[in-house]
Amino acid sequence: MTSSRQLSTRTPARPAPGSAFLFVLSTVGCIAGLVATYYFFVQTTTGQFIDESALAEAVEIHGPAGKAATQFLDWLPTISLVMAAVVVLFVTVIRRHWAEAGIAVAACIGANVATQVLKDLLPPRPDKGVLTLELNSLPSGHTTLAASAAAAVFLMASPRWRPMAGFIGGSFAIASGVSTLINQWHRPADVVAAFLLVGAFMIPAGWLILRRGSWNEWDGFGEHPGSARIWLTLPVLIGLGSAGVAVYSLIRIAPSPWQETSTTNYFWAGISLIVIAGYLATVATTSLFAFAARRRDAPRR
Repeated sequence: MTSSRQLSTRTPARPAPGSAFLFVLSTVGCIAGLVATYYFFVQTTTGQFIDESALAEAVEIHGPAGKAATQFLDWLPTISLVMAAVVVLFVTVIRRHWAEAGIAVAACIGANVATQVLKDLLPPRPDKGVLTLELNSLPSGHTTLAASAAAAVFLMASPRWRPMAGFIGGSFAIASGVSTLINQWHRPADVVAAFLLVGAFMIPAGWLILRRGSWNEWDGFGEHPGSARIWLTLPVLIGLGSAGVAVYSLIRIAPSPWQETSTTNYFWAGISLIVIAGYLATVATTSLFAFAARRRDAPRR
């Protein structure tokens, strides 16, 4: 006879009540953020100047860092695809979550296709008096590939491993975005737009996966090495440090009696913007999925 414990184990653990609204709000927020990023950094003089200045000042440190960034970007597609394929296939084969894997992979492909479509559909950068290439480079394709691969791994990880997967994946995506700036392939706004675009695809995909009830239970933060609170604390601390760097860099070039000519201040502000956006997305997404995942002792609907 099947015990009540076995029946309980087989009962799908649906997302926590109220989480659907948060997932919708997060998706809308990503889309709105993408539109706002495009408008400010592409359609306004101030945004163009900040974005282009960060790109131009990357020349100042393009030495050993540039060579390392180029090598990383050369390997990025392979690293991203192998990383995502290994994890997704492992979880799919071992746990037989074929539908969930299909959702994650479809969202990953959708984000990368949408990036290329936007590059073609968005109009060239308007002439705002800023010396810049008119060619549209938003969003960054390399960053989209890295972030979407990391997001696919995050979605396929069990709740107790998601906080760690989120931090590692977010760091990988941030490193790819920073490398494109150092190598002068993309402006900071291109990278931020890629983060937002990936979120707009992967968050709804995550909701569909959670709705299936598969591996959607955990014991909360701190009950497993993969869900230790350090994985949320680290990105917050790094983000705050980056905010301090951005404020300091911009204050040094702001109109004042002590104003100085910028050499790398816009560059460091741009790097900080990428780091802040990447880790903000990491913390928000990890918290969102942690809220939606059911505790093992929570009552089920």
